[in-house]
Amino acid sequence: MTSKIKRSISPQSVIEGAGVKLLRSIAPSRRNEFDPFLLFDHFGFNDPTEGENPGFPTHPHRGIETITYILEGAVRHRDSIGNVGLIKPGEVQWMSAGRGILHEEMPRANKFGRIVGFQLWVNLPAADKMSPPRYQEISAQNLSAHQRDGFKVKVLTGNFDGIIGPVKDIAIEPNFFHFEVEKGKIIDFETNGDQTSLIYVIDGSILLDNVEFNAPKMLAFDEEQTISVQAKKSANFLLISGKKIKERIVPYGPFVMNTEDEIRQTLADLRNGTFV
Repeated sequence: MTSKIKRSISPQSVIEGAGVKLLRSIAPSRRNEFDPFLLFDHFGFNDPTEGENPGFPTHPHRGIETITYILEGAVRHRDSIGNVGLIKPGEVQWMSAGRGILHEEMPRANKFGRIVGFQLWVNLPAADKMSPPRYQEISAQNLSAHQRDGFKVKVLTGNFDGIIGPVKDIAIEPNFFHFEVEKGKIIDFETNGDQTSLIYVIDGSILLDNVEFNAPKMLAFDEEQTISVQAKKSANFLLISGKKIKERIVPYGPFVMNTEDEIRQTLADLRNGTFV
């Protein structure tokens, strides 16, 4: 079966926060093309332009979830509800901003000067946008790689081949898998029309229907089909899927609501000190 790719995206270099250089594949848009996914950044390209400590100083979020997954280095975070911690290699933080949170994220390179990680923004359904903020922080010990014939897989959330991920109770019923695949091995993944599915090639290259895609590359799918991914040479990629919410969105910086009035109320809450 031929895989029907909705979009093939070459990530673009952007600088965000206080001088963090990123590769961005998806950004929030009213078109909501990748519903429920809003943003996808690959960081590991720090290029400080605003001082000695590049990072993401204190900033607000409302109406979304942010997922941070670290492969090398670490990210120190703290927020307005008292959480402080370090997201280390092999760990994931799934944060639901809900009605509002202020937080900061400061990348830290390892002893080799490297940091590699990813941040995904996911929309919240209208019914959940004003829910209390919450976290699921998963340690490396609880997110181990499972060896299979010709590949390794980490399951952050969802179910792959009977492996159940530790992140639970997410509205879009997501799958988030990290594969390291040997040359020639094929990974099959079933999708349906109520989902958007993403493949992000981190390293190496993959074949889809004999078409080669080299890292870094984002591929998006939204039809019912079997996606067959073959490693042309050894490949390292993420496979992410989630149920479409199918609601109108109004993105405004770090906020994603459903109406302009809700965005105006969010800005008023910030001005009035009632945001958190």
